[in-house]
Amino acid sequence: MAEYLASIFGTEKDKVNCSFYFKIGACRHGDTCSRLHNKPTFSQTILLVNVYHNPQNSAQTADGSHSEYQSFILSDVEVQEHYDEFFQEIFTEMEEKYGEIEEMNVCDNLGDHLVGNVYVKFRKEEDAERAVNDLNNRWFNGNPIRAELSPVTDFREACCRQYEMGECTRGGFCNFMHLKPISRELRRELYGRNRKRGGGGGGGVGGGRKSRSRSPPTRRSRSRSRERGRRDRSRSRERRPRDREGRSGRF
Repeated sequence: MAEYLASIFGTEKDKVNCSFYFKIGACRHGDTCSRLHNKPTFSQTILLVNVYHNPQNSAQTADGSHSEYQSFILSDVEVQEHYDEFFQEIFTEMEEKYGEIEEMNVCDNLGDHLVGNVYVKFRKEEDAERAVNDLNNRWFNGNPIRAELSPVTDFREACCRQYEMGECTRGGFCNFMHLKPISRELRRELYGRNRKRGGGGGGGVGGGRKSRSRSPPTRRSRSRSRERGRRDRSRSRERRPRDREGRSGRF
């Protein structure tokens, strides 16, 4: 019996524990759900609730169309730039302050329990715990941050497969995650530096060629990349001044 209960834990067959909360760390029924939401006491993943505000979604009606009262509609390029800036700010702040990040995902759903949710999976559980304890005392974009440990570790199970194939008929109100992608350039910058940090010294571009410079080409390219990243973040901060006290602006 114990083996059977363990095998169905967190699945649709489990009549005691909520399968949706187990898979996606959120449930549309919230505290009124008839099944248990087993909140983890330790996890690599944290959830920042309703942090991202998509400027396109904020003007949409229930059927996905835009409201007639919307004064302007951002282009797809502008929305992507807005999202990339948000993603980079959160990712950089989390990694520099709390520890190395394995994966970060942002929900583009419209349902109250998923809209704007940010999931950050750290490499170490202790980093995730420290982040939750600190973030619940901080503000972002003028609002208090609500952070909690999440049971989600495999985002493939949490994602809507139909959405990934462009076939989801539920739109933004689907109960599974619709993850918003970042640009390729930002992905290479954020996740590429993690691979360089943890990887070996071989395999650099042009590693077998002679160079006029005394410094190895790979080191020079890393230096350029870091400098470029600093300039980009500096421009971002100039465009959106942040109050370090956390009560206004961003963090």
